[in-house]
Amino acid sequence: MILGFVQLAAYATGRFERWPLWWGLSNILVGLGLIGVGLRDIIPDIVSIPLANTVSWIGYLLILFGVRSFAGRPARPLLYLAAIAAAAIPLFLWNEPEGFAKRVVLVAVLVMACDLLLVREGLLLWRRERLASGAILAALFAPTVVLFAIRGYLAATGQLGTEMFPTDNTSQWLTATGTAFLLLRGSALLLLAAERSRNRLVTIAQHDPLTGALNRSGLERAMIQIAEDAGKRPGRLTLLLIDIDHFKSLNDTHGHAAGDRILQLFAEAARSELRASDVLARHGGDEFVALLPHMPTKDAVRVANRIRSAFGRALADWDGVATQPTLSIGVAEGDAASDELEALLEQADEALYRSKRLGRDRVQVQMRALAR
Repeated sequence: MILGFVQLAAYATGRFERWPLWWGLSNILVGLGLIGVGLRDIIPDIVSIPLANTVSWIGYLLILFGVRSFAGRPARPLLYLAAIAAAAIPLFLWNEPEGFAKRVVLVAVLVMACDLLLVREGLLLWRRERLASGAILAALFAPTVVLFAIRGYLAATGQLGTEMFPTDNTSQWLTATGTAFLLLRGSALLLLAAERSRNRLVTIAQHDPLTGALNRSGLERAMIQIAEDAGKRPGRLTLLLIDIDHFKSLNDTHGHAAGDRILQLFAEAARSELRASDVLARHGGDEFVALLPHMPTKDAVRVANRIRSAFGRALADWDGVATQPTLSIGVAEGDAASDELEALLEQADEALYRSKRLGRDRVQVQMRALAR
């Protein structure tokens, strides 16, 4: 319950979406349900047996609801209402002491199903968003599937007894282990939020907000990663240095809004022609860099010309300027493991300026790359 109030306090700051609300309410409801169960024989059975267990089950479902909300998945409230009814109706019907084993089996099956869905959600977060804490979440929910399966089996075979708090070691071990996992999983949910926030901050710090391309910091980190990968898989790296011709005059004539749109159209056109393993970065005001790992110069020239064509088509569909800008592109090739980014940029810059001297709107290759 303390953890639940901490999560509600986090939600109250207004800095998060609604998932801390669901997680906070979840912990509070599970806590209230456990208190109700613990007061067996002190408060009326109708409260300590069916009502307390139903409240705990609603809290447990809110964990799943909160994780799905965190992942941006659809709510589907009717399914949750059906799950609540599937627990509440039998619990109220089996309220007598003789119904203890049936209640345990019912709750065990329902919680196992919920835990399996939570394992799936954690693995999806790990795969889609590369959140390592998603894998941790899945690892913390997977063992309780087994624990509740054991508890349900013991109840179904009459080995669990009929007392809520038996003194045998097996039951105490199951209760203690389940409580430990409950607390650890609450921390894992907070870890999910912290990791996603960190990833978003890293993304913001390494990307150009206008075009979505990497900025200089992101480009340098991408170059480091390519060099590390090249140590495992040696290969060449081709760099394209791309300049939008006459951009400054277009920007001055048509305004910054038109200039921003030209930059966005270029980034979209370039990404449409690049592979998933390629890197696009904004190098300056109207200059961009594309890193093409494991691609020889002749193929990179074809890619550069496809980018020019795609940019031209994108501008043809947009009537924001009277005179459409073109692209001058310089190409340089080096070794992915040994060549420095600055050296490749310098070589590509020489080819780029040769392109401009020859009349712009063309692709030129640095001579050393041709010699290879």
